[in-house]
Amino acid sequence: MQIFHKLDDVPTDFGPTLLTVGNFDGVHRAHLHVLREIVARAKAASQGARSTQEKTAAKAVAVTFEPHPMRILRPDSDVKLLTPTPEKLRLLSQSGLDAMLLLPFTRDLSLMTPHQFAHDILKKSLHAQEVHEGYNFRFGHKASGNVATLVELGREMGFAVKIYPEMRLRGEPVSSSHIRKLIVAGRVSRARHLLGRPFAILSTPGRGRGYGSRYTVPTINLSRYEELVPGDGVYITRTRVGEECFDSVTNVGTRPTFGTESFAVESHLLNFHPLELAPETEVEISFLQRLRDEIKFPSIEALKQQIGRDVRKAERYFHLANASTQ
Repeated sequence: MQIFHKLDDVPTDFGPTLLTVGNFDGVHRAHLHVLREIVARAKAASQGARSTQEKTAAKAVAVTFEPHPMRILRPDSDVKLLTPTPEKLRLLSQSGLDAMLLLPFTRDLSLMTPHQFAHDILKKSLHAQEVHEGYNFRFGHKASGNVATLVELGREMGFAVKIYPEMRLRGEPVSSSHIRKLIVAGRVSRARHLLGRPFAILSTPGRGRGYGSRYTVPTINLSRYEELVPGDGVYITRTRVGEECFDSVTNVGTRPTFGTESFAVESHLLNFHPLELAPETEVEISFLQRLRDEIKFPSIEALKQQIGRDVRKAERYFHLANASTQ
């Protein structure tokens, strides 16, 4: 997948394209449905071009923004991302796209009218043949353009527009905002269903206060993470440390039993063995199911007993999960 980091990076002869525009935070099932459609249609168009000996092949392209527009338009909103940009690009690259345009979201871009955006970016730079968007797509200054505007501009500028209805699974909308709410509420198994994969966070090892190794069990702490994490509680997880993966139980919260409270994401590795951790080692935690709230225990011994119960529940979870795949 080619990645263009600004509009000037796009070759003048790039295209024709079938494209979609969006934030794609989470790269969830609804996003993937649209992406797979444009990839399939671009391949079909390219095969048709070859059969008629045309020189140009259609390309499947996604247009997104960095940073997230909310961080420029509403800096006080403190929006937390499901997928930071590097992870979003990794997930998008797996969809079969030919290219990604990662537009810097600036004040000048935010002031573009819907007509300017459609003409300068979609038609002039990307030579759009088709534009695919969800039913609630908004674009242009103050989000003044909607899907009806896009259809009208498509007629004027010569590109087709396909609009996708809202996707719902078991009565819940598949949207980034709804998935964020689920994760904040600790409903990670439900979020997993809407994402199409477990919600995960990726960082590096952090320095803990030593409580895990001194008082309870072998643990690994995540360094400071600025994006979305599940609500405080204890979760069944999978933790990847470098190239190794471990079944795990992860505590998200302030560890109130130890007195002075400080926020941490701390994983107990069930099949633990000694690890050599460099500061840059990747640590990825995938959240599978919530076990319980984080609470303050009357003693370290009471905490150790509860951790034992948590571990047994997690071990049973993984045993059943493994049995179901055999």
